[in-house]
Amino acid sequence: MLNVSKIKTDFPIFTKHQDLVYLDSAATSQTPERVLSAMDAYYRENRANTHRGAYPLAVRASKLYETSRAEVARFICAETDEIIFTAGATHAANMLVRSLEETLTLGRSNAIVVSVMEHHSIFVPLKQLAKKYKCDFRVILLGADGNLDKDEAVRMIDGAAKIVAITSISNVSGNKNDTHFFSGLAEKAGAVFIVDAAQQAGHNPLSVRETGADFLFFSGHKMCGPTGIGVLWGKKERLLELKPGYFGGGAVEEVTERETRFLPPPARFEPGTPNIAGAIGLAEACRYLSETDIENIREHSRDLAKKTISALKEIPGVTIYGGEGIVSFSLDGVPAHDVAEILVRENIAVRAGHHCAEPYVRALGFPALTRASFYLYNDERDVEKLVEGIKKVVQIFSVNASA
Repeated sequence: MLNVSKIKTDFPIFTKHQDLVYLDSAATSQTPERVLSAMDAYYRENRANTHRGAYPLAVRASKLYETSRAEVARFICAETDEIIFTAGATHAANMLVRSLEETLTLGRSNAIVVSVMEHHSIFVPLKQLAKKYKCDFRVILLGADGNLDKDEAVRMIDGAAKIVAITSISNVSGNKNDTHFFSGLAEKAGAVFIVDAAQQAGHNPLSVRETGADFLFFSGHKMCGPTGIGVLWGKKERLLELKPGYFGGGAVEEVTERETRFLPPPARFEPGTPNIAGAIGLAEACRYLSETDIENIREHSRDLAKKTISALKEIPGVTIYGGEGIVSFSLDGVPAHDVAEILVRENIAVRAGHHCAEPYVRALGFPALTRASFYLYNDERDVEKLVEGIKKVVQIFSVNASA
């Protein structure tokens, strides 16, 4: 069990906004003081660029940056030189797609396969890649049980497939996908397998090799870290094969008028000055979450989601999708954004819309859903306030409808 009252004291925002019911961690989490302090210490005491200067300040900055890489690697059970720091999950996904474009031979005879659950951050760049090279863009839809249709996946992930992308946990429904199943299909087809772990990292235990992925990415800001930092992980053998798609200083071993020789991974994929403070903050977030215990966080968030679902089922006209700490819902006759706006009056922060996964929300039969997402700093009082707030929404619209 988590001591939520104690945990909340770690987060300055709950001191500043004591009545805030923050239920939007699937969009971005809050940041503990120790993460802020770690980044502040870099700017105040160790500010210098990395891997460039030989003076003590630069050496310390480089050491902090590389120590952060090692900490993140431990957090996801990876090797240190498999970790590439990016500007976030969207940047990681786009960077990977650009590198795959440089590495793979694509054409009309090839296919790119994604699931309908994918976030726009990977769905859109892969769709654009397919369009550019006239590949067959295949979307695995939902089966009758609401999960991804595995029979359809078997048909789609065939010898023509070059790239397969599956999210590990949906940011809309909290649905957890069997990435091993899809990994096996991709491997048999000889396709590159990509996993979006943005909703898993920091919320569920994550061991990259257990996902079956060739490449995997996530953001720091959804797991108590700062914005502007993310991770692209790749199997070492895949990274050695992968050609960089972005270029600049810090990624090259030698540049002449005739030739450019790139450094080994991960350096070849990190051109320019990195987000040093962001990497330090992300590493501190990993330490904080590890000390709190990810499995406890997972069980805590799932328990709150289950309590929410149970309570919402008692309200007529509610359609619910939920799992892994996320509950999305629709109220009959009430637009999702109106629900969120009324909850704002109760100081409850949720998100309404298609959650940057428009094909999935439409596949569920809605233009938009209201989403509540739970994390380590939420408790049963937040669930109670949310449910009471939704009952007020129903009451308001019932009165208006009868007026």
